[in-house]
Amino acid sequence: MDPPGRLTLLTNLYAAFNRRDVPTLLAAMAPDVSWPNGWEGGVVHGRDEVGAYWRRQWEQLEPVVTPTAFRTEADGRIAVTVHQVVHDKAGAKLADHTVTHVYRLGDGLVTEMEIRE
Repeated sequence: MDPPGRLTLLTNLYAAFNRRDVPTLLAAMAPDVSWPNGWEGGVVHGRDEVGAYWRRQWEQLEPVVTPTAFRTEADGRIAVTVHQVVHDKAGAKLADHTVTHVYRLGDGLVTEMEIRE
């Protein structure tokens, strides 16, 4: 997938996340995707575990994640700078910060993501 196509894929994934569109998100993941559990800790593996993680998270929290910059790293991964705002279900702001998400893609699908503070 060409670099513009990869950026479009990732931009669309953030929009799907903010809409809570699990089917669209999981369709863009490799079946054995490795995904950080930034909320509870650890790593989840595979589409089923990633979907379950997001559903648990969204029962408790209202995160909105907006990409602000993209860069390709030397190893081919894509680092996305994101502005992340998280509220609890009552509307109280719990977090408002910038982090970096680093993606590895294979065959047009997300195979791995890492969070850098």
